[in-house]
Amino acid sequence: MKVFKNFTDYYSQKPLALSLGMFDGVHLGHKSIIDELIKVGAENNLETAILTFWPHPRFVFNPNEDLKLLNTLEEKKQLIKKYGIDNLFLKEFDEEFRNLTGEEFVRHILIEKLNVKYLIIGYDHSFGKNKSGNFELLQKLSKELDFEVEQMEAINIHENNISSTKVRNALLAGNIKEANEMLGYTYSVSGTVVHGKKIGRTIGYPTANIDTESIKLLPKKGAYIVETIVKGEQYKGMLSIGTNPTVNGEKLTVEVYILNFEGDIYDEKITVKFREFLHDEIKFEGLEKLIERLDEDKRLTEAFEF
Repeated sequence: MKVFKNFTDYYSQKPLALSLGMFDGVHLGHKSIIDELIKVGAENNLETAILTFWPHPRFVFNPNEDLKLLNTLEEKKQLIKKYGIDNLFLKEFDEEFRNLTGEEFVRHILIEKLNVKYLIIGYDHSFGKNKSGNFELLQKLSKELDFEVEQMEAINIHENNISSTKVRNALLAGNIKEANEMLGYTYSVSGTVVHGKKIGRTIGYPTANIDTESIKLLPKKGAYIVETIVKGEQYKGMLSIGTNPTVNGEKLTVEVYILNFEGDIYDEKITVKFREFLHDEIKFEGLEKLIERLDEDKRLTEAFEF
C-alpha cells in the first residue's frame, strides 16, 4: 500500500475507486466500504484508495476538546493495508482545505488531482465547508464530471447501526464484547513498559506499566482479561485501568499482570487485546482484600478461553 501526505506526490496511470472519511476504528461498517471498493476496482480496472484526515478535523475545530481515537495513525494504516487497499491519502485538515466547499473539493481534488472514477461514501457522510457536500451533490456532479457514485447502507449488529461513536461508547461502558463485535477484531492498546511504584511485586502480582499514546481511547476504569503480546509471544493477562485507589494513587495507569511470564521487559513495546471486562475499579479496605480479588481475577483469567 502506498501512503501519500500530499496530493502533489501522487502520480498514477490508473484512475481510482475511492472512499473518504475518518475511518476511525476501521470497523465493520468501514470494512464493508473497503470490500466494495476492492470489488469495484477489480471489475473496472481501477486502483483503490482511501482519503482520510490526520490529525482528526475535530482537533482543528475544537483544539481544547479531549478527543480520544480508536486507532493511532499506525494502527489505522495497518488495518487499511491488511484489508487490501492500494493507496492511502492522509490529508492534513489545514485552513485552506477546511474552506473548500463540497463542490470545490470534488472538482479540484477528487477529479482533477486524483482522477477518481468511482466514489463510495458511507450512509451518513457529508464533507466540505459547512457540510455542503453530500450524496445529492455527488449525484448531480457525477454526470457532468464523468464518475460513478455509490452510497453504502449502514451495517447493523443486533439491529443497531455500527459507528465509531457507538464503538467508543461501548468501550467507555466496559462492553468489550459489543465493541469487538462492531470492530470485527479485538480492541487493543500498545505502549512501552515503564517503571511504576512496584507495589504489585510485593503482593505476588508484579505488573507491567504501559505508557500508551495520549490520543488513544482507553476503556472504562476497571479490570479486564486481556491477551498480551510480548516479543511476538501471546500470554493471558489481567489488566487494570485506574488510579490504584487502595494505595491512594492519583495518576491514571494501565498495568497488566502477565500470567506464566517472567523477565525484564522495561522499555519493550507490548500490546494488550481486550477480551473480557471483569469488574469496575474498587477501593479495597486493605491489601489483603485486594489480594483476594486478584486471586479471583486470576482464576477467571486462567479459565477464560481465547
